[in-house]
Order: sequence, then structure tokens, then C-alpha cells
Amino acid sequence: MSTAKPNETELKAQLVDCIRMLEKADIIDYNGHCSIRADENRILINTGACTRAALTTADIVVIDLEGKLVEGTINPPLEFHLHTGIYRARADVKAVVHAHPKWSTFLTMVGESYRPVFAQGTLLYPCPVLDTPDSINTRPMADRLAKTLGNRPAALMKSHGAVTVGRDIVEAFVLANYLEENAYRQHQAMQIGKPYEFTEAERALCREKLWTPSLFQRTWDHFKAKLDR
Repeated sequence: MSTAKPNETELKAQLVDCIRMLEKADIIDYNGHCSIRADENRILINTGACTRAALTTADIVVIDLEGKLVEGTINPPLEFHLHTGIYRARADVKAVVHAHPKWSTFLTMVGESYRPVFAQGTLLYPCPVLDTPDSINTRPMADRLAKTLGNRPAALMKSHGAVTVGRDIVEAFVLANYLEENAYRQHQAMQIGKPYEFTEAERALCREKLWTPSLFQRTWDHFKAKLDR
């Protein structure tokens, strides 16, 4: 198996797959954006004007950590600050997903905490919440979100959406799916009664068994196969 680092052409193709898979999974719609840190000062990100369901590598531009267009002719999304702010604060983060998923956003709309009710969903617990629905379209808002996220893999934004981060785009993508699936199961179970919450020991075991590159890749491959059909 090759361990060569993907070049920017390959990273752009990965980013396109990520966004199209999120759209097909109903996590991203006509809005939402994802990015990959190509190097210390080059960020690949989809344009704000693109059609997510028909995305191609032509819709991926390169910006620097200040949001300045380095490569491409169409502007990045207005919330590029969300990405640059996290990259400035977190040297470990190499990819960011921002979407407006329904079920996890519903929880924030009623002040309901994200609870660890699904094995894969425990990987995101606890999930902090940015207590404002404001767009992350200024540097101060980006810094505020980055502070809320802290060292966690995900954060929710009240009545707005969610952000997941990862060591690569596969990890950030998979965590976005786990987050939304957990929120869906939590919501549905609450219609019947009080959902069971995984204990601290059970959560630790889940992290030990489920937080592995091979399982993240298998989940990515599952969604990619559906995209390719």
C-alpha cells in the first residue's frame, strides 16, 4: 500500500467527493463548505457559488490563512473565516467540514444537549455549542468558534449548523456523519422515552475500538460506493 502524501490534484478530487457525499447524505444542501489544509498557508476550499450536487474540481479554489484568493477566479464562501480561524488555532487539524445538518441543529434549537446514544456518536461527545446563530464571516466570530471548539473534534452552532475537524478529509467527513446519525437516533428515541447514554467506560471502549483510520476509511468507502452507483 502506498503511503505517499496526496498531491493537490488528488486532494481537490477528495474534497469534491466529500462534498458530494455529504450532499447525497442530506448533510450539505445548497450551502455548506469543506476544506483541506494543503500546507502551512494553502487551503483548498469549495467556492461559495458552486452547486454542491454537481461539484467538480473546477469549483475548488486555494486561499491563504487570511482568506486571500491564491488560485482560482471565483471567491471562497463568505464563511471562509470559519476554516482559517480553526486552522490558525489548531495545528493538528488538516480538514474542516461545515454543514447545516437537520437533526443535530434541531437539538440546538431547543437547547437539548448532544448525548452519547450511538456507539460511533460517542466519539463526538461532549460536543460544545457556540451560543449564537450568527454566521462565522468575520475574524472575531471565527476566533470565538475556535475557542468554543477547543481541542474537540466537533462543535455545534445554535440554530445554525455544525463543524467537524480531522487529521484528513476522510476523518472530518466520517465524523460529520457520525454526529448527525447520533443526533437523529437521539431525537427519535426521545419521542418514546429517555435514551440510554453510554457510560464513561463504554465511551472509552468505543474510542479505543472505533477511532481507527481503517474504520474511518471503510465508512468513507461505504458512502463513496453509493456516490459512484
